[in-house]
Amino acid sequence: HPYAHLIDTLKDGSIKFFNPRKLGDPRYDKLPLSVRILLEEAIRNCDGFYTKEEDVQNILDWQQQQGKVEVPFSPARVLLQDFTGIPAMVDLAAMRDAVAKHGVDPNLVNPKCHTDLIVDHSLQIDYSKCAIQNAPNPGGGDSSNPNQHPSRSTPARPPSRVGSHCGGQRGSCSKTACSDPPTSSGRPVSVQQIENTPLLCPFHLQPVSEVETALRNQEMELQRNKERLHFFKWCSKAFKNVNVVPPDVGAVHQVNLEYLSRVVHVSDGLIYPDSVVGTDSHTTMINGLGVLGWGVGGIESEAVMLGQPVSLTLPQVVGCKLVGSINPLATSIDIVLGITKHLRQAGISGKFVEFFGPGVSQLSAPDRTTIANMCPEYNATISFFPVDPITLKHFRKTNFTEEKLELLEAYMKAVNLFQSYEESLEDPQFSEVITINLSSMVPHVSGPKRAQDRVAVSSMKEDFQSCLNEKVGFKGFHISKEKQDIRVPFLHCGQEYQLAHGSVVIAAVISCTNNCNPSVMLTAGLMAKKAVEAGLVVKPYIQTSLAPGSGMVTHYLNASGVLPYFNQLGFEVIGYGCATCVGNTAPLPEAVVDAIKKGDLVACGVLSGNRHFEGRLCDCVRANYLASPPLVVAYAIAGTVGIDFEKEPLGLTSEGKEVYLRDIWPSREEVQHTEEDTVISSIFKDLRRRMEKGNTFWNKIECPDSVVFPWDHKSTYIRSPPFFSKLSKDIPAPQSIENAHALLFLGDKVTTDHISPAGSIARVSAAAKYLQSKRLTPREFNSYGARRGNDAVMTRGTFASIKLHNRFIGKPGPKTLHIPSTQTLDVFEAADRYQRDGTPLIILAGKDYGSGNSRDWVAKGPYLLGVRAVIAESFEKLHKNQLVGMGIMPLQFLSGQNADTLELSGKERFSVTLPESLSPRLQLTVKTSNGTSFCVTALFDSEMDVMVFQHGGLLRYVARTVVKNSLRPGPDATEFAP
Repeated sequence: HPYAHLIDTLKDGSIKFFNPRKLGDPRYDKLPLSVRILLEEAIRNCDGFYTKEEDVQNILDWQQQQGKVEVPFSPARVLLQDFTGIPAMVDLAAMRDAVAKHGVDPNLVNPKCHTDLIVDHSLQIDYSKCAIQNAPNPGGGDSSNPNQHPSRSTPARPPSRVGSHCGGQRGSCSKTACSDPPTSSGRPVSVQQIENTPLLCPFHLQPVSEVETALRNQEMELQRNKERLHFFKWCSKAFKNVNVVPPDVGAVHQVNLEYLSRVVHVSDGLIYPDSVVGTDSHTTMINGLGVLGWGVGGIESEAVMLGQPVSLTLPQVVGCKLVGSINPLATSIDIVLGITKHLRQAGISGKFVEFFGPGVSQLSAPDRTTIANMCPEYNATISFFPVDPITLKHFRKTNFTEEKLELLEAYMKAVNLFQSYEESLEDPQFSEVITINLSSMVPHVSGPKRAQDRVAVSSMKEDFQSCLNEKVGFKGFHISKEKQDIRVPFLHCGQEYQLAHGSVVIAAVISCTNNCNPSVMLTAGLMAKKAVEAGLVVKPYIQTSLAPGSGMVTHYLNASGVLPYFNQLGFEVIGYGCATCVGNTAPLPEAVVDAIKKGDLVACGVLSGNRHFEGRLCDCVRANYLASPPLVVAYAIAGTVGIDFEKEPLGLTSEGKEVYLRDIWPSREEVQHTEEDTVISSIFKDLRRRMEKGNTFWNKIECPDSVVFPWDHKSTYIRSPPFFSKLSKDIPAPQSIENAHALLFLGDKVTTDHISPAGSIARVSAAAKYLQSKRLTPREFNSYGARRGNDAVMTRGTFASIKLHNRFIGKPGPKTLHIPSTQTLDVFEAADRYQRDGTPLIILAGKDYGSGNSRDWVAKGPYLLGVRAVIAESFEKLHKNQLVGMGIMPLQFLSGQNADTLELSGKERFSVTLPESLSPRLQLTVKTSNGTSFCVTALFDSEMDVMVFQHGGLLRYVARTVVKNSLRPGPDATEFAP
């Protein structure tokens, strides 16, 4: 090993580590701590092939090389959630088939990097408020007696049983509360079937098995997704180095924080920093614990799983200096959104952010993970908080032993990765420094359409009114003056209510990602307690829900005594997993929908999540706001976002006394005291016990003991994808694009939600037509996320967003122009016609193409539609990498040029000639059928990008590498290396 002389020891020589300080180079101690981790990894993995000594020297010379050179990074582990994890595992299963056809042992296709797959994204809200929702079993499944469910016109009520029961109405109770609740098929669910933290009936103080709502949603989740779970169970047995966390444990980021994070790894007597890449852009949440990690696409994660490092430009590192004291009324979400706004305005796209300064010590570990979670919203690669005394204090309350903490601290100090804020002389050198005063943070919400559009709560009423007045755009709805005061009456459960512009119809308290902080949830719970005690209620037509990130959250809400008060306001635990954020929301009551449509109302959703694009929660809910959990509860009680909390009361007591928000908002001291008493190590131990035990349904799933997966050709969930069809052993020559048509003509800010929508499958969509051809009913469609293992569904779902603005059409919708016939068709149907005619396709777009969440189908979908290139003004970097990873060329207009300046109608035919030898940042000429031409830059950032593109994408590159290496003689034949 070229750096064997840097090996040092701890614990009397029993633990070894590579110590970069033994280089004796003064530049090391001036590096940002995040770059020091990159350097340690490069030293440890220096093999002369993927990582060279030149890479180590480039990182050490970061001050001069930042932004100029590419360096490799091999993380310690890969994190997958099931929506993006299932296509990754399906691809690996298909790759086994492909290499087997070349006479290669399929057992060679295994993750070489430890991989954790968390099944958390399949939960849907079929039941809430201990009642059956209006659309029973909207995602399908095998309910044995669907006639048991009430019709859509039936008021939401729990199924009848002997005696009354807890939760039938807000605040009601039952003497039979301790009996097992029935399932949708009439069978009782016992605690052995779906284990979770036991809850207490607040009125009898006797244990019950679980909130009925959560149990029934969990049962529906397991039944609906049994094909996918069967495949995951096979993966856990067939692939080495894969750990599958079963459903009903928690959300991916929460599990990563509470269970999977290590801070340091010890393997074969060698200690080194923990690091991770995940198939979700919010993987950065782990940065709050001093763990380096970020989100990548599914195909990049597959490459890492197979031993290939991530290639990244040596990043610029922005130092974010925190000063000042936190406002007592400001929650973590306020700090998050405040920092988000500052950093977004600073223009730090693609850079590392590292926090330092005296203000950092005021932030708890949960505060830090909350801030790090929002990293994708200001387009940084990471938001890193180095390990410090606050981090160690956090781990003392979790599942770290004192021995492990001592080793962690000794190692971090030995390699100078432990941060102290006492001496400013210890501050690293950064590319630039941004100073943020924490005392300037005041409560905000974010919306109504984008996370970056922050609104001070004190200005919310006026801001919403201005949104009604503004033209349709990023904030405006353009409601005429005469229609702004309209009120639409409707009946719900026999009682009359009224809806108006700004009426809240969805209120979701979600505790994962940016609201995993216990103090935020406890603030909401203590406020709910005070609200109930003051006699305040939430109108019953508002779809309320409480989705804890894990059972730990339910545990501490129950232990602190606030969960019963959440329940009384209608915020009942609906299950564990991603629900409202990803569009897995049951339809609103028909009377509410009809009232919204009748008055053309701008109804509102309020959620404490991280995503809220227009129409994402529900098609008829146009205005959606991100807010802290206590503000979600406050707006739900108020019933409208058009309220000034300082001047207007939330409601009245039974005696007619006005109750203001300030009357029920708990003090910071009260919240901290409750947190200290409830968030303790036993909670984390309980999570570990539940994770290791799993649940009965998962444990009973049987799967074949086979090397290759036995594909079921009748399955509509799992299909062998066509990415390896006609796979040759040799690299094909670059294929020029001749006479391509534009499939779509798009504008600015096309997000991954527009390209590959999450949520439910619309009944009139191309995906729905395919599923109906397989004899599935709409109630069996499930969601796009759940069917990500079926390329036929996902290809048809590509560009199926109802909010897609295609300039060929002139109005939002999943349609495009088939240019030869001048017909308006579904995007998939048009692409299918082009492919049958042998016509290649391109996409024209504006600025920031592909912004938003990391989703591999935003590249896989266009690839299977026949798209060869995307020509845009600018690309979101992660999505650009995904396009290259699927063999699609990201072509960027030259500075100052776009489709309009070049007077492109989009109806021309386009040709791009590729030279035999490609190189990074190559300039190419695009010729059109009308005789004009223009230049574009091919965004291949490195030689690795060029190689991947020439192979036709990363999957084919990896498969060819496995085949070639298996045929290479010698002891290294099975190693993954080109």
